[in-house]
Amino acid sequence: MDHSGKLLLDLFLMFAGGKVLAEIFERFRQPAVVGELLAGVMLGPSLLALVSPSELTQGLAEIGAIFLLFTVGLETKPRDLLQVGWIAALVATIGVVVPFVLGFFYMRAIDYSTIEAVFVGAALVATSVGITARVLADAGVLSTRVARVILGAAVADDILGMIVLTVVSSLSTGHINYLQLAIVTVEAIGFSIFILFFGSRVVGRFETRVAKLRARNSAFILSIVLCLGLSLASIYIGMAAIIGAFLAGLALADHSEQWRLRENAHPVMEFLAPFFFVLLGIQVDLRTVYQPGLPWMIVVVCLLAIVGKLVGCGLGALPLGFKNALRIGIGMVPRGEVGLIVAAVGLKLRTVSPEVYTVVVVMSIVTTLFAPPVLRALLPRAAEPAP
Repeated sequence: MDHSGKLLLDLFLMFAGGKVLAEIFERFRQPAVVGELLAGVMLGPSLLALVSPSELTQGLAEIGAIFLLFTVGLETKPRDLLQVGWIAALVATIGVVVPFVLGFFYMRAIDYSTIEAVFVGAALVATSVGITARVLADAGVLSTRVARVILGAAVADDILGMIVLTVVSSLSTGHINYLQLAIVTVEAIGFSIFILFFGSRVVGRFETRVAKLRARNSAFILSIVLCLGLSLASIYIGMAAIIGAFLAGLALADHSEQWRLRENAHPVMEFLAPFFFVLLGIQVDLRTVYQPGLPWMIVVVCLLAIVGKLVGCGLGALPLGFKNALRIGIGMVPRGEVGLIVAAVGLKLRTVSPEVYTVVVVMSIVTTLFAPPVLRALLPRAAEPAP
């Protein structure tokens, strides 16, 4: 089979396999995203070995995550997010500190080096908003206060996680560039605040000009330009591209209904998003788990990852009541692709061993599989409109 045929076969297996298992899981009232993740595990090296990650499939998966968060942003108005701003910041801050401390001291207690302990702590800090956002969107609860806190905390969590990763990457070189760290932090915070407060106003200034454009679906075309532009800006600043996509959707949310943006964006997201989740599953090789002594370490790190976010984020969300704090804590548990990125950075810098890399990868997939069904079980009672 030639290259184009192999590529089409990979895309067919990823999309069809993901959608079939997603349908099966939905019939049992379970999140579709879990079915897509397990489809990836089945197609990957762990079982059937039919699909392996390639540069193109990884790029397609990244675009899928971008469109998912862009669509979520379109359904979240800035003023709604600002109403829970201080709680979201508190959730993110405590939700970073507690998991990092747990991971660091556990790795030091079992005689791993300081730099490896720091990298494991950094991996526990991460949160994959893409996983939780998909569950919230599928359940139709993006308008609730719980969803807004999770999304707001995810933006703040990404900024804090970026700072931690910058520090630990610098430690691997033997010193920390404090000036560079300060510049990156100011840029990330300033960028997010500017879009949150002024993005919608800036977009509104072009409303009359958009109406005069002759291109079909001109408003949607311009929204895609803004989505990709802010995603690119996020990467240059040091944040994840999906945060820029979410902020782009946020800036357009007040105009979404008028310009029919959600109506146009949803089919694109439905096509692209499954590639992101299926590829996450493909990247897991369960054969690496069977190294001597490793299963016990994996179990402990996975428990610390779940408890750390549940306790840390839950404590920050306690002003909303115990049940909502529990939902928010569970919603912040998935590490997903963000945990995998931290693991890859550590391996690339040669500061973590293959064993530690395997632990972080398995922790990322376990937390990603654990959170959606638990969150979905809690959400029906959380679907009351926000005041």
